[in-house]
Amino acid sequence: MSEQPPLVVPRTGPIRLLLVDDHRMVLDGLTAMLRPHADLAEVVASTTEPAEARRLAVDAQPDIALLDVRMKATSGLDLCEELLRVAPGIKVVLLTVYDDEQYLFQGLRAGASGYLTKQVVAEELLTHLRRVLDGEIVIDASLAGRVALSAARLHRGEFWPGAHLGLSQRESEVLELMVHGNSNRAIAHRLVLGEETVKTHVRSIFRKLDVTDRTQAVAFALREGVFL
Repeated sequence: MSEQPPLVVPRTGPIRLLLVDDHRMVLDGLTAMLRPHADLAEVVASTTEPAEARRLAVDAQPDIALLDVRMKATSGLDLCEELLRVAPGIKVVLLTVYDDEQYLFQGLRAGASGYLTKQVVAEELLTHLRRVLDGEIVIDASLAGRVALSAARLHRGEFWPGAHLGLSQRESEVLELMVHGNSNRAIAHRLVLGEETVKTHVRSIFRKLDVTDRTQAVAFALREGVFL
């Protein structure tokens, strides 16, 4: 007699949410926005602290964590990986003001199930969250066109330097300016980015190249001829 597959019980009840953002005002605003839809989504916990987010991901048993890409104490991309590690059953959706496809690609590589901008309204957010629970990857409509264009360019072989190493196009630009001796502040000025954003890219470059500091990253790029 063949073994029967386990019975899958359909998900019922409101979606349990963990909100993570380094601005309490954002957390309060999201909670207030979702309050009229308590039958569909419930904020079970919220925090501005990455360490507490890791604890709440386990203790509060949320279905989905909504977190920002950029936070003062840590990268939201790093935190995404950490939450998925400590609470394997959780889904992570990045909710940010940055409609940047490079952040999107990094987020998906980190294991996020969605990337939405903070312009999203409650009804759209709830629809996206339900789709995430159903196993889909959701992407903000403002980014969809650019993502399709980037995919087409990759398909045509239009790679940027360092793409074969897993670097995003923005990370490649940052690394090239590092090779030319630019500081984080100078890179931020050249690329019209915030200095904290540059630091996030630099940390990601270190992780992907498996180096621990700026000197090693530059030496790696020169040794591998990334920008020749």
